[in-house]
Amino acid sequence: MSNENTLLLEIGTEEIPAGYIEPALHALASMLSKQLTHARISHGDAKIMGTPKRLAVEIADVAEKQASLTEEVTGPPEKVGFDETGHPTVAAQKFAEKIGIPVGNLRVKETEKGRYLCAERTEEGQPSRDILAKLLPDAILATPFPKTMKWADLDICFARPIHSVLALLGKTVVPFKLGNIESGNAISGHRFMHPEMLTLDDPGEYVEKLRSASVLVDLEERKQIVEQEVARVAGELGGSVLPDSELVDVVKNLVEYPIAVAGKFDTGYLEVPDEVLITAMREHQKYFAVIDEKGRLMPCFIAVNNTRTKDLSLAATGHERVLRARLADAQFFYRSDLDTSFDDWLEKLKRVLFLAQLGSVHDKVMRVRQIAEFLADESGQDSEFKHRVGRAAKLCKTDLVSQVVVEFPKLQGIMGRVYATDRGEHKDVASAIEAHYRPTHSGGPLPETLTGAILAIADKVDSIGGCFSAGFIPTGAADPYALRRQGIGIIQIMHERGLSFSLRRLIEKSVSIFGKGEQEIRETTAKVYTFLQQRMSHLLVEEGFSRDAVAAIVDVSVDHVPNVRNRVRALEKLKTEPDFAPLAIAFKRVVNIIRKADYVVMGNVDDSLFDHECEPTLLNAYKEVSQKVSDNLKNARFDQALLDIASLKEPVDAFFDGVMVMTENTQIRDNRLALLKQIADLFGEFADFSKIST
Repeated sequence: MSNENTLLLEIGTEEIPAGYIEPALHALASMLSKQLTHARISHGDAKIMGTPKRLAVEIADVAEKQASLTEEVTGPPEKVGFDETGHPTVAAQKFAEKIGIPVGNLRVKETEKGRYLCAERTEEGQPSRDILAKLLPDAILATPFPKTMKWADLDICFARPIHSVLALLGKTVVPFKLGNIESGNAISGHRFMHPEMLTLDDPGEYVEKLRSASVLVDLEERKQIVEQEVARVAGELGGSVLPDSELVDVVKNLVEYPIAVAGKFDTGYLEVPDEVLITAMREHQKYFAVIDEKGRLMPCFIAVNNTRTKDLSLAATGHERVLRARLADAQFFYRSDLDTSFDDWLEKLKRVLFLAQLGSVHDKVMRVRQIAEFLADESGQDSEFKHRVGRAAKLCKTDLVSQVVVEFPKLQGIMGRVYATDRGEHKDVASAIEAHYRPTHSGGPLPETLTGAILAIADKVDSIGGCFSAGFIPTGAADPYALRRQGIGIIQIMHERGLSFSLRRLIEKSVSIFGKGEQEIRETTAKVYTFLQQRMSHLLVEEGFSRDAVAAIVDVSVDHVPNVRNRVRALEKLKTEPDFAPLAIAFKRVVNIIRKADYVVMGNVDDSLFDHECEPTLLNAYKEVSQKVSDNLKNARFDQALLDIASLKEPVDAFFDGVMVMTENTQIRDNRLALLKQIADLFGEFADFSKIST
């Protein structure tokens, strides 16, 4: 199949780390597309392909030449360009020469600054091949990687040394030099199974020629082959692969031609918890675990080789030898941990720094325990629950100094749960130790028990309160302690579990533990509260609620988190009503007139100062509605509370039609403002209606 207008770029390298490959490919493809557009070369979509030894981008429908550019160029003023007799001056002649046209083709243009000489200049499009010859080397070297290296005596950097560069536009090579390598139409096959170089005459041959040379360059195809291969081998072992999509993505970028091979290990290692065995296999060796029909771990594993060997059993023996050492270490660490008490680990935590300004991990554990027990009281739990959550808090970080977690850091929390279960702790205590880190990522699972939820909130609010107290506040560009993620976690957990204790009291408790003065505690509490307000706004907007409705609700209060979403939902529902716009305008008018007063509106309403029937009508309507609104808000009947508030529209409109609020009589003016202040405060119990778009 011919691809006359297809650009194909392949960078052949030494083996690139698996985690570098796809981010680099996406960045390179995006960069090339943008540069082609900037160079006025029309093109189609970009497709990425790659293996550990090559990065490739294919862009379809690349124009043969860049589009011509016609632009108007302004020159000197008319009085400078022409003399008194109307003949062109030297300035006009130089301007004409500069843009490459006869001086007689110059025009005079009327501008804001006066009359100026001008002319159209056309820049003819150059062949795309010539443009690409300059563009591609810079794009290749600008490809981003976490780390780069130099090699030989060359003054260029890349993730790994570059051995070849293929650059084809249709059947034509795009010529350029990169270091000591000249671009061409040659590519390498599989290093062991087809080490000969291949010549490519057309981009359309790329995938199939590499396939014939034992290289599967299509990322998705290689992923499917990995899945098929490990599933096939697991079936031959009498089990199935433990699902692990993340490991599949890693392994597919470790090989050019996946060949799965089965291995076994001694059943004695099964005494070690499954999580440890699985982590030892996947983290260090990238092996897949195998489970039986009941979901139990089998003494087997599957490795994915990059080469088809004549004797697969020999390859399996090599993998088994390597894994045996890993599992022996894991077994030793696990047995050693079982001989160590929680008290010993707690003592060790005193020597593990959390943050210099916030003390050791042991100090953090003690703070988290205080907060967790405080939350148990705030949420109305009994003494037994309070004891359990306090115990879970005390033990939640102990596994950080266990030998297994030191070797396998990803097992923090998990091993805490395993050791707590082994030592007879209450099941809620054990599960909370693991769950208190949740959610560990966006969309990740939340704690499943109330004990775990309370402990997770306590741990996160301690980190946030501590960092804010120490001045480690996230900026737009930096959040080194992941405080935003932890703030979102607090909000998600409180909403999921329906925990409606006061968020402000929780923050104040966490901040006060650090022993600051009252003024500093108030200021830090306010900063953290605002920080969590912003996280709540972000979450609600991401869920699809309108920004103005979110702002109207969140800016009033997020103190009882589960109610916030329901209040926003009620406001969104009211916004769909046909008469909402005039209702919002009336509410805004009340709020705005209070804000525009050049003094603080205070005092009670004196009905003896009323001189128009609309005033007592509004006051009576307010009195009738305010109690209903208060009761409905307390009972979380937000839809009804809003309808009650909305019923004030007519008396509010009649009030503004009937009287002038800002009258010259100061007593009457203050009385009318006091009445409006009561109305505004009632609105403000639910939302800041001034933020609603109308």
